[in-house]
Amino acid sequence: MNKLIKEIRLMAQMNQEQFANALGTTPLSVNRWENGKTVPNNMAQMQLFEFCKERNIDLFSYVVEQVRYKDDKELFVLYHGSKKGIVGNIRPISSAYCDFGKGFYMGTDPAQPLTLVCDEKAPQFYTISANLTGLKILNVEVGLDWALMIAYYRGYMDAYKDTDIYQKYAHMADGYDMIVGYIANDRMYKVMTRFFDKEITDEALLHSLSVLDLGKQYVAINQKACDQIKILAQRPLNKLELKILEEKSIQRREEGIALTEDILVKYRRKGKFFDEIMRGE
Repeated sequence: MNKLIKEIRLMAQMNQEQFANALGTTPLSVNRWENGKTVPNNMAQMQLFEFCKERNIDLFSYVVEQVRYKDDKELFVLYHGSKKGIVGNIRPISSAYCDFGKGFYMGTDPAQPLTLVCDEKAPQFYTISANLTGLKILNVEVGLDWALMIAYYRGYMDAYKDTDIYQKYAHMADGYDMIVGYIANDRMYKVMTRFFDKEITDEALLHSLSVLDLGKQYVAINQKACDQIKILAQRPLNKLELKILEEKSIQRREEGIALTEDILVKYRRKGKFFDEIMRGE
């Protein structure tokens, strides 16, 4: 928190007295915040957030870099966001309606798990090391298989349980310990939903994917895979950080819609709709 506050002041190009006056507090309070002797209360943190918003100070990248693993140890590092914190051993117990079903989810970029939990009251952020030795891994590349696999796990295929295509995706991960695939993240969320709701075709969806920067996620889907995961660091997220992340999450969704709008119009009548694919048409 102290580094973040100092970064805000420096980006605003103010000394401590000017900064204190802008926030309606004292230079002593600002000094104590920056030295880590005290922490601003929730009201003061919201004032800091509004201060940044009024001056177009974007601290999203700074927050992400503060939690990025920088040790020089040769580890395979991933990131995980938890709504309330991990209790006990790591287990594959997420909701069954996540991208690739029930499991323990980890991302290659800290930004994704950070924005995933930013609307929670007391989330925890974890830096993870994963040992993939001996694990059978299903790699799902971005494409129609990826989209339909997510459709299966999110429940959009439930009306087609008697079809061969449903069975294909129901058993695609059989025998595997971990799934590696791209994230239907905040930039892709609206486009994916429109595909599942039969508003856009598969061609419109797939061409949209080409302009969106999707990160990868590793999903441990059984206990064997979970047992090869270790927590390197755990970090709570303060209210100021959560507001910064929440604001960016909303912005990224809007950016995703803007980036794909022309593509969706161009391919509006090309390809197949989700229900047509499911019926084998």
